[in-house]
Amino acid sequence: MKAVPVSELTRRDTRISLLIIGTLFFIFGFVSWINAILIPYFKIACELNHFQSYLVAFAFYIAYFVMSVPSSFVLKKTGFRKGIMLGFWVMAVGAFLFIPAALTRTYGLFLTGLFTIGLGLALLQTAANPYITLLGPPESAAQRISVMGICNKGAGILAPILLAAVILRATDGQFLQDLAQMTGAEKEAALDGFIRRVILPYGVMGVILAGLGIAVRLSPLPEIDTEHETDAVAEANAGKTSIFQFPHLILGALAIFLHVGTQVIAVDTVIGYAGSMGIGLLEAKVFPSYTLAMTIVGYLLGIVLIPRYVNQRAALCFCTLLGTVLTLLILFAGGNIRLLGHSADLSLWMVVLLGLANSLVWAGIWPLAMDGLGRFTKLGASLLIMGLCGNALLPLVYGYVSDLAGVRSGYWVLLPCYLYLVFYAFRGCRIRKWTR
Repeated sequence: MKAVPVSELTRRDTRISLLIIGTLFFIFGFVSWINAILIPYFKIACELNHFQSYLVAFAFYIAYFVMSVPSSFVLKKTGFRKGIMLGFWVMAVGAFLFIPAALTRTYGLFLTGLFTIGLGLALLQTAANPYITLLGPPESAAQRISVMGICNKGAGILAPILLAAVILRATDGQFLQDLAQMTGAEKEAALDGFIRRVILPYGVMGVILAGLGIAVRLSPLPEIDTEHETDAVAEANAGKTSIFQFPHLILGALAIFLHVGTQVIAVDTVIGYAGSMGIGLLEAKVFPSYTLAMTIVGYLLGIVLIPRYVNQRAALCFCTLLGTVLTLLILFAGGNIRLLGHSADLSLWMVVLLGLANSLVWAGIWPLAMDGLGRFTKLGASLLIMGLCGNALLPLVYGYVSDLAGVRSGYWVLLPCYLYLVFYAFRGCRIRKWTR
C-alpha cells in the first residue's frame, strides 16, 4: 500500500486507524501489566529474592533498548502494517516459550520468553505511537494519547485479575503454609505443579497474538508518509543531519526512561509492599488494578480538559509535581486506613495514587519531544521507545534497595526520577538548541 500524507486521510480513514491502534494499545496493556502477577508468582515458584524476581521486568523491558532503533529500520523497509504483523508474530513466539519453561521450571527460559515478547512489543510501539501523534492537530495529541491510554490501562486492570483467576486458587494460602514445611523431592514436585499453571493462559495468548498479526495485515490500516516534511519544518531542519541535534527529543527520551520506570514500580511493586503489611497475595492481587484505575481517572480528566481548558504542557507540569509530593508521602506518611475492604497503611494508598500522577506524563512528553522532527520522525520515535528500558532497570534498582533497606525504603528511587520530570515539564521540553 502506498504511503499517504496525513492531510490526505479522510475522516473515515482516521477513525478506522484510531480504532485499530486503540486495539493495539489494549494488547500492549494486557501483555505488559500481566507482569504484576508474574513477579510474586515466580518469586514463589522459582524461590527468588526481590532482586531476582524483578528480573521479570528487566527481561521484558530491556528488549525495548535492544529493538527500538532496529524497529525504525524494519518499519522503513516493511511499512507500518507489515511491521505490526511481524511484531505480533514475535510476541507469539515469546508466549509459546512459556510452555517448555513451565515444564522444566527454568526461570532463565521464562525470562527468554519475556524478552522475546518485549522485542515484538517494541516493534509495535514504535509503529503505533507516531500514528497517534500524527492523526490530528498537535495541540490535541495528549487527548488522543489519553484515549489510547484508557485502552492500555483498561487492559492492565483486567490482565492481573484474569491471570490470577487462572493460576491462583482459593486454597493457595494453605498451600504456601504447607510449602514452607516441605523439603526435598516433595517440595520440588509441589513447585513443579504450581508453575505449570501458566501453560494454558500463555498457550492461548500465543495463538491469539499470531492471529492478530494476520488480522492487522489484512486490515485497511493506511500507511502514513513521515518522510516528506512541510515547508516550515523543512526550513527549520535544513541544516540538521542527526536526531541528536534535537535537544527536546534527547531530554524527552530520558524523561520517558524515568517516567516508565516510576510507572512500573508503582504497579509491579504494590503487591509486594502490601505483603510487607501482612496482606496476603489473594487479597493484594487487586492493588495493581487500583493503581491502573487511578491512571484511567487521569486519562479521563485529560480527555475532558485538554486542550480546551488546559494545555498538555500544563497537565504535564501538574502530574510531575503531584508524583513528587506522593513519593514523599509514601516515604514519610503513616497511619492505618480501612478503604475498599482493605486495612492498610496510608503509604500503600499513596502508591495507588501514583497512578493518577503518572497518567498524563507520557501523553505530555511524547508530543512535546516529537514536535518538529519531520523526516526524523521514525528514528525519533524509536529513540523514545528505547527509553522504555527504564521499565527494565529502575525496578531492579528498587529491588536491590528493598533487599538492603526494606520495601518501603526502595521508594526513594522515585524521588530523583520525579524531580527530573519536573525539570523537563517546566524547562527541558522548550530547549531547541544545545548551549554551553
